[in-house]
Amino acid sequence: MAWSELEIEIEGGTIAARAWGPPDGRPVLCLHGWLDNAASFETLVPALASRSGPHRFVAIDLPGHGHSSHRAAGASYLFIDAVADVAAVRHALGWSRCVLMGHSLGAAIACCLAGAEPDRAQAVIAIEGLGPMTDDPAQAPTRLAAALEEARSKRGKQPPVHPDLEAAATRLAQGVMRLSLPAARILCARGLAAVDGGVRWRADPRLRWQSRLRLTEPQVIAFLSAIVAPVLFVRAQEGFFFVDGEPLRQRMDCIRALSTVSLPGTHHLHLDAPEPVADAIAGFLAGS
Repeated sequence: MAWSELEIEIEGGTIAARAWGPPDGRPVLCLHGWLDNAASFETLVPALASRSGPHRFVAIDLPGHGHSSHRAAGASYLFIDAVADVAAVRHALGWSRCVLMGHSLGAAIACCLAGAEPDRAQAVIAIEGLGPMTDDPAQAPTRLAAALEEARSKRGKQPPVHPDLEAAATRLAQGVMRLSLPAARILCARGLAAVDGGVRWRADPRLRWQSRLRLTEPQVIAFLSAIVAPVLFVRAQEGFFFVDGEPLRQRMDCIRALSTVSLPGTHHLHLDAPEPVADAIAGFLAGS
């Protein structure tokens, strides 16, 4: 079996996606991390499909990422709007309920959507993420001021041009996420567009701008506490996590049916080393 390409129309634009598995399989919506794309699940889904089934996996490019539409001029990429976009995708697919599987940002989106609409989530698989980054309420004015200034200074600027895919993949692999070069090549193959002089990331440059507003920790706790579906939290032993220590323990404690697994690997372990991740997820899905 191979991936098939999809285009999903929602209010505000077109969502590009890739599908794997029979159309009548158990629906699983796959959500990638910040600045990644649907190819984030290139290796995990086939490994998972061979262990469980039948499932219909649909991995989307979030708005502004990959081949999906960018937001309109003047718009921003607030986290909560991405949650609404994913809900719209699920509706457009005709899925009244589905499994939500996300990595990093995608895991945060999955958790909040499962809390907002608990009767529509069959299960949640959160890889290297358990809710979004947060702010203290007192930081809101300063954050908004900085975001407005950044938008004024960066509006209209384009990302750099790389000589070719290999150069872009090498640069990506050298980043803080410690992505392997083979995994970086996979993301680059979907995420780059040919331009004069080489290749450039398709992602909307505004995705790199800081958010105008973040949720607070009590709000995230409220979303997580509202989840009724079983949740699998997959952590990498050498991962890159934005929330840790006591805040993470509080998030874990408020989820009603939480299973956790810690596996060897770095932040993109599902792409770099999918077999152990697939084993853990297959076992979880079999019981949920």
